[in-house]
Amino acid sequence: MNEKVKVYSDKMNKAYDFLVEDLATVRAGRANPHVLDKIRVDYYGTPTPIQQVGNVSVPEARIIQIAPWEKNMLKEIEKAILTSDIGINPTNDGTVIRLIFPELTEERRKQLSKDIKKKGEDAKVAVRNVRRDGNEAFKKLKGTEVSEDEISDLTDELQKITDDFVKKIDATIEAKTKEIMTV
Repeated sequence: MNEKVKVYSDKMNKAYDFLVEDLATVRAGRANPHVLDKIRVDYYGTPTPIQQVGNVSVPEARIIQIAPWEKNMLKEIEKAILTSDIGINPTNDGTVIRLIFPELTEERRKQLSKDIKKKGEDAKVAVRNVRRDGNEAFKKLKGTEVSEDEISDLTDELQKITDDFVKKIDATIEAKTKEIMTV
């Protein structure tokens, strides 16, 4: 891969990685500890990820259990989950907090698959914007020591990479949609 194209390939890869991380936090009816990734707990005045203040486990398919290392963190963790947008009320038994995930309704599944498709489209737009930036940068090379043929080759290589990322995004979106629509 040409060094000039690699810069743009790396940017496209970042857009794809962001999509994958974003999809990991989508709730699919099964307990997935990644839904807690964006939640921060007030740990002695410092916003801290839940995974750093307690043990997060999945004892059953639809239950996440959080066992804080310090008892006084129970209330803080509960408060952080309640103020987050995951839409699940935590149950606190004095030692652990449990999040019980309800089965998704058909309507909710369809809504989630629409949201996932939108995230996929946003990722494709980001990839195409990187391609556009690359093509503009290559056009500016005209008149320098880079020949027209080399510029054309760079543009073609960037287009192939863009096509590959669009296919990867489509496959990822399809897999996540299938996961959500499976009852």
